[in-house]
Amino acid sequence: MMSERTLFEKYGGFSKVSKIVMAFYDTLLDSDDIGPFFDDIDMSRMVDHQTKFISSVLGGPASYSDNQLRQFHTHLKIEDAHFNELKTVLEATLVDHGFDPDDILAVMQAIETRRNLVVG
Repeated sequence: MMSERTLFEKYGGFSKVSKIVMAFYDTLLDSDDIGPFFDDIDMSRMVDHQTKFISSVLGGPASYSDNQLRQFHTHLKIEDAHFNELKTVLEATLVDHGFDPDDILAVMQAIETRRNLVVG
């Protein structure tokens, strides 16, 4: 009996996730509300971290603990509206990269479960 592939495997692993994350930030950085959060951030490092995070959400390696996610975001004044916009941009990016609707729903639910770790 074959084991079921993870979304990480289904959508091409780190190289594909990296492209998704770069496209995600291309849009997010243009946002008047969210872009300023990244003004003084090393974006190559941010893309690397986010690629690892999204990979883990898709069932791949490189996960972050809830405590780490909370620590990464606690000093930022992220509100629900920011988180909602981030989710909207991520969902559109997944659509643009050919994710199936059911897979997008699963990813968005996984992101939503982490809201309380990110929103201050």
